[in-house]
Amino acid sequence: MLLVLNTILKIRLRESAADGTHAKISGHVSEGCDASILLDDTNDFKGEKNALPNRNSARGYEVIDSIKADVEKACPLTISCADILALAAREAVVLSGGPYWQVQLGRRDGLTASESAANAQLPSPFEPLDNIVAKFLAKGLDIKDVVVLSGAHTIGFAQCIAFKNRLFNYKGSGQPDPALNSSALPDLKTICPNQDSSNSNLAPLDSPSAYRFDNVYYTNLVRRTGLLESDQALMGDPRTAALVKAYSMNPYLFYNDFATSMVKMSNIGILTGKDGQIRKSCRFVN
Repeated sequence: MLLVLNTILKIRLRESAADGTHAKISGHVSEGCDASILLDDTNDFKGEKNALPNRNSARGYEVIDSIKADVEKACPLTISCADILALAAREAVVLSGGPYWQVQLGRRDGLTASESAANAQLPSPFEPLDNIVAKFLAKGLDIKDVVVLSGAHTIGFAQCIAFKNRLFNYKGSGQPDPALNSSALPDLKTICPNQDSSNSNLAPLDSPSAYRFDNVYYTNLVRRTGLLESDQALMGDPRTAALVKAYSMNPYLFYNDFATSMVKMSNIGILTGKDGQIRKSCRFVN
C-alpha cells in the first residue's frame, strides 16, 4: 500500500492535474469494480475506454499503468488492478485535501469488457436526472449516492464538447441554458468558443478550485454555475436540492458522506476467490 501511495506522490509532482482522474475512473462502473475499464480493445471485444460516458471524462489510465508496473516489480501477481484502482481513487482524494476511507482489498480483475454495456449503464452529462438515478439504483446505490458521488467533480476538468451546448444554443433555442447563471458565460465562452476546434479544450469542473477536494462544487450549484447540465440538475430537483444546499454549507458532512458512498461503490460487482484473475498488465488479460 505504501508503494502505491509513493507512486501516486511521484506522479503528482510531475503532473498535478492527473490526481482527480483516479476517482473518476473508479466511478465509471458498468459491470462492476473489476478493473474492466482499464482493458484495451482486442479482437474478442471492444472495451469501455471509448464508451461515450468514458470518452471525455475517464482519464489517467497511464497513471494506473505506472503504479501497476511498480507493484509487479515488487510483488508479482499479488495486487489486482481492481484493488490498485480503489486505492488510487482514495489516495488521489486524500492528496487533494479530501477524506480518507478504508479500502478493503482482495478484489480480482475481470476477463472482459463491453463498450455497449458501458454505454447503456453509465450516466452521461447529457442525460436527465431520472435516467442517472435509475442507473445508480440498478447498481445498488441510491439517490443520495448520486448527489454525493457527483461531488467527485470538485476536482478535474471537462472537455468543452460535454457542455458547450449550454453556452450558445441550448436545445435549439439559439440562447444559453437558462439554468446557467449568465455571470459564468464570459469565461466559459473564452475557453470554449462556438467552433468545432474548441471541442477538446478543457474547463474546470469546479472553478476556482479544480485541483482541491472541497465543497465548492455544491456552492457553485447553489449559485447556478455548475458546468455540466447533469450537475446543475441536482439543484433543480426537490429530491436532491436540499442535500446540495446542506453540502454547500457543511464540507465535513460532504466529506463523511463521500467516504461512505465510495466504500459502497467500490464493492459493486467485485470478483473474489477463484473468479477472474490478477492481471500482469491492467490493459490486457493474462
